Amino acid sequence: MNNEQQVSQAKLLSPRRNTSEALNIDELAQEQLAHFGIDADSEYGKALFDTAKHFYLAQVDVNRLWTITSETLDGLSKENKLAYFNAKKFLSFQIAKILDTLQNPFRATYQSMTQQTGSQISKSHYPLFDNVPALFSATPVIVRTATYVYACTEWVDDAFHGKEFTHQIYSRLLNPTNISLANAIVDLEAGPYSADYLAWNFNSGMAAIDALLSNVLSHSDVLIVSRNVYGGVYQLLHDYFARENRLNIQLEWFDGYSAQEFSDFIQQVKSKHQSRLQENQLHVYLESPCNPHGYVLDVAGICEISHAENHLVMLDATLATPILHQPLQQKDKARRPDYIVHSYTKDICGTGATTAGVVIGEGYRMFQPKGDCVNDFDWSRTMFWDVYYIKGAFLDSEKAFDVLSGMKTLEQRVMNKVINTQIFSQFLASHPALNVNSHALSDHPNADIRESQMRHGWPCALFTVDLEKAKLPRAAFVRFFDALEPAFSHQVSIGQSNTIILCPALTSHSELSQLEQQKAGIHMTTMRIAMGTDNVKELMAHFINSARLHIDPYVSDFSQKFMSPEQIDKLYMEISMQVCMQHYSSGAKMESLVYQEASIENKKAS
Repeated sequence: MNNEQQVSQAKLLSPRRNTSEALNIDELAQEQLAHFGIDADSEYGKALFDTAKHFYLAQVDVNRLWTITSETLDGLSKENKLAYFNAKKFLSFQIAKILDTLQNPFRATYQSMTQQTGSQISKSHYPLFDNVPALFSATPVIVRTATYVYACTEWVDDAFHGKEFTHQIYSRLLNPTNISLANAIVDLEAGPYSADYLAWNFNSGMAAIDALLSNVLSHSDVLIVSRNVYGGVYQLLHDYFARENRLNIQLEWFDGYSAQEFSDFIQQVKSKHQSRLQENQLHVYLESPCNPHGYVLDVAGICEISHAENHLVMLDATLATPILHQPLQQKDKARRPDYIVHSYTKDICGTGATTAGVVIGEGYRMFQPKGDCVNDFDWSRTMFWDVYYIKGAFLDSEKAFDVLSGMKTLEQRVMNKVINTQIFSQFLASHPALNVNSHALSDHPNADIRESQMRHGWPCALFTVDLEKAKLPRAAFVRFFDALEPAFSHQVSIGQSNTIILCPALTSHSELSQLEQQKAGIHMTTMRIAMGTDNVKELMAHFINSARLHIDPYVSDFSQKFMSPEQIDKLYMEISMQVCMQHYSSGAKMESLVYQEASIENKKAS
């Protein structure tokens, strides 16, 4: 690296990073002293000059470390990855130790400036260096602040142009706890492709969806939407985006689930709106698994068809979570959605105590510094500047911490729910008068797509069952439904540890007209069940007893037509063992954890 390159890298630390005239590291250090009015010939000035010079050189060296890491990481052995990681980790502690050492003289100087007498009340302490130990908190730090101290004029100018990532302005834009959550969800969702994606966190799932649609859609665009979407999304699209005095979006509802059905449908839509699409765009919005039935769409196939004709695909994958479905980890990028939405409120957090949401997309679509243009995509169109920066629907640090904490148990909770869903679905399906809409059942029309799309072929924990065939009087059904408490929680959310049941026609999908409800397969006796991690045997027992109490008087022996207790016990053990075997046998082999994949192949060849 020549001198010019070194100075270019070191200037990042200069208070005059954009106006510096320095030609070498020494001149950078001299400029810094002059900027703050420090006499370079004084004892303090000489010590400060040496310190600043070391920092500039350290910046160059750390950049060199990053370059070497990027170039060599894929070829490193397992033991070298371990050694390099811990060596870099210790460097972080050393840098923090220097900051901590600077704390006492920094505080002493500040105190000497702020001590006042008489009626003047002294200022509070300066918290900047008190935060240094928090760098090494074992859990993400909850940063409760509205704003931040900035370093100097040129640095804050860069910050407002999106060119200074460590220099935050307002917590409604960036917050360390929020950033930690964004990094975590990208790692979980995108895996080996994480470096290509960014996430923005919002204060609710609906806020995230609204932001995404606001960023993607332009006036009079055409939007294909999968039929079974959350009622709130239907209302947002139908009552806001589709209104002529708003964005005048033309909505087209896709009733199918397979790639072939979508291929036929999109051609029909393009033919139908040929004139509109001469000046406007067509986009695709999917929910998979979808609410309330839990049906899965062939997301990869639909993406491939859409991208072949340059249409964006947005996917609400809340019900799948990254445990059941990882669409961003498709090797073929054409088979990945352009954006993924999650409502953290549901399974990812899992406590039912926090509302939050996230949008994940390719980095250049999510953020670029002002003035940049990547892949013919201008910075002004990125989600950060177009929506996030101005709407203020950010996620606060306390909620971000709650979600991060919940994510630690996500995989175990999902596995438990998969077991419960399979058992409870088969239990319900054993009754001739119940119509069970659950793709966990092997003969369900959606089972093949579920098998091909979901990890291990596992079902999502949301499905519906209706009592239309029983022809119960309305009053009898209501009494039965009300009796399902307390084993089944009467709540309107999903994705918590408790099992939740509701009637979509009266609650989550009440925004739909009666005709739209019929198209969505929602009846007055349809019950949406969101499985929790409860004891599923106790749930089944409560369901039987509620039926015995309130349905048997109208339908003789209704409660006797479920599978027998012995059959339930056998089913419970079989499914529990099967799911656990799938889960625990899918982990990496020990040999691959110890050795590089290449060395394994060499050993096999020899």
